[in-house]
Amino acid sequence: MSTATATRRTGGEADADAPALRRRLTPLRLLLHGFLIAVSLIWLFPIAWAVLTSLRSYEYTAANGYVSFGGWTFDNYVTAWRTAEFGQHFLNSVYITVPAVLLTLFLASCVAFVIARFSWKLNLILLGVFTAANLLPQQALLIPLFRLYTEVPLPEFMSDSELLYDSYWGLILINVAFQCGFCVFVLSNYMKALPRDLYEAAMVDGASVWRQYWQVTMPLCRPALAALATLEVTWIYNEFFWATVLMRTGDKFPVTSSLNNLRGQFFTDNNLVSAGSVLVAIPTLVIFFMLQRHFVRGLTLGASKG
Repeated sequence: MSTATATRRTGGEADADAPALRRRLTPLRLLLHGFLIAVSLIWLFPIAWAVLTSLRSYEYTAANGYVSFGGWTFDNYVTAWRTAEFGQHFLNSVYITVPAVLLTLFLASCVAFVIARFSWKLNLILLGVFTAANLLPQQALLIPLFRLYTEVPLPEFMSDSELLYDSYWGLILINVAFQCGFCVFVLSNYMKALPRDLYEAAMVDGASVWRQYWQVTMPLCRPALAALATLEVTWIYNEFFWATVLMRTGDKFPVTSSLNNLRGQFFTDNNLVSAGSVLVAIPTLVIFFMLQRHFVRGLTLGASKG
């Protein structure tokens, strides 16, 4: 049989199999697609409503109601930026979020490497201890942590109050403590899927444990680290509870807590608050779209493994 004939047959078989690979649009699939579209619209409605409200003046909505169209303006964004002093508070969020995310990923990767690389009796116990922090309600630890923060001293160059309370370091530490458990759980499972032949080859070449961690494991964990970094930036940046409890100086508050500056004592302009909320959400959206490819890859990598 000639090569041309074989090629024609191969191409014909591929063309014949192509329609079979396409999934038919059955009533069940139509129902599933309709359900997913409905859920997506319900999920996006609060965001769209906040954006719509932020672009309208309070005077117009007070006179015509929120279920109306008109009164378009960008003044709410300008007023929100100036009133809440978002410039300074965005920097405060950077001071807290960047070190907290880097420290969380580094410590979690170290623990995950030990759990995945070495087999010893306390592996599951160690993993359970780090994961248990995610199971505790934060409000249950409020009083002991508040008393601890008001008793632990810090040098003056690290904290104006000379205490762990009312300092960036306090918020960084509390975020690292609560986020490490989830990262250890994800990274340990990811590292266990790496071929052990790589470590055996590294040991033959004389690589120490540190080199196995830093030069062999960490480069292979980039997708997982990128996915976790995206999640951690979002969670730590949006954290509101601990910043409100463990800080007292208004100039040190992160940007999410500064939204309180847009609320009046007797009156709250919801249009202004919506504009401020949209401004606060922009950095997380930018980071997500920048790391979207790595985020999806980190979540789906290994899903097809047997």
